[in-house]
Amino acid sequence: MKQPHEFSRRILLAVSGMSPQIVTETLYAIAVTDQDMAFIPTEVHLITTGIGSHQAKLQLLHPNSGQFHQLCRDYQLPGIQFDAAHIYVIEDQQGNRLDDIKTPSQNEAAADFITHMVSQLTADENVALHVSIAGGRKTMGYYLGYALSLYGRPQDRLSHVLVTEKYENLRDFFYPTPESRVIYDKDNKSLDTQDAKVMLAEIPFVRMRGGIPQHLLEGKTGFNESVKFARQIEAQPCLQINLSEGCIQANDINIGLTDVNYAFYLWLLQHSLDGEPIKRMIDDNRDYADEFLALYGQQAKPLKDDGRTRETLKNGMSSQWLSERISAVKKDFKKALGAQFAKSFIPQSSGGNNNRHYHIALTEEQVIYL
Repeated sequence: MKQPHEFSRRILLAVSGMSPQIVTETLYAIAVTDQDMAFIPTEVHLITTGIGSHQAKLQLLHPNSGQFHQLCRDYQLPGIQFDAAHIYVIEDQQGNRLDDIKTPSQNEAAADFITHMVSQLTADENVALHVSIAGGRKTMGYYLGYALSLYGRPQDRLSHVLVTEKYENLRDFFYPTPESRVIYDKDNKSLDTQDAKVMLAEIPFVRMRGGIPQHLLEGKTGFNESVKFARQIEAQPCLQINLSEGCIQANDINIGLTDVNYAFYLWLLQHSLDGEPIKRMIDDNRDYADEFLALYGQQAKPLKDDGRTRETLKNGMSSQWLSERISAVKKDFKKALGAQFAKSFIPQSSGGNNNRHYHIALTEEQVIYL
């Protein structure tokens, strides 16, 4: 597996408030201190507030005194893309830029904004993302770390930077300089920036990406909905079947099944609960076809493809049709639930090639008919 520094596109993503120093401190830690595995970003992206954006542009990107440009010159870090277009101001649902994050509604807006941003940056498999949670308000760091846990890939990293105590939170300290430079602490005592130490604390995180559904990967849902989904998949499996509406929910999450797939799932589920797994056939099975069509005709709502299904099964149920339905049902559940969570609900196979059986591993206590 490629290491993060081996990717052609490398992104440093950070959050900040009134102290944009977090960008230069983190950049120094990942690009300068570890020469063997140095992660020199090709891009820097910063999420902040309206006031934080103003501070970042003045202190980091000013043409004459910008500390980001000075760091790149001091340590020969060429070609890092970071300008005003890479500074993103958090907006609320009405598109208003937020100058601070204090109220519950502002926190919710920040959570959704950060979650969407991480989902977009991790969509490209050719990108390695390094995320710093050291800046901004604590809630911003939490949202950023959670979003990376949701969307992060093996090449992505999460970190916090530690600065020598007497240099912490000083407005004039941005990174340890290669040459001596005098600054002053809060008590007006002189310090040399060359003597400062910046250490990277890499933070392990759980990667949930492989087990979440596509609509979350695409970033189309907000932070709160993502948390709700995570809580739902942590609960014990519970399948709810609404017979009058002809629909299925798994832990309150709707499963989009076609009419024939819905009926097929009910048929396979009933066999499983009765302890009679479905056998894969060599010849067309008339008993299976008659049994399925009888259940199919009992559905409460009108069926869109009733004639076609009956025509297909008039001479029996083939192994090909059985396999196609199982594949389709698995796809529908995985789309709604993600591959990992769907395992509790989708058809499972057992036995060798000549004795293959299919069943759904749910108990009667886990199935509720509405």
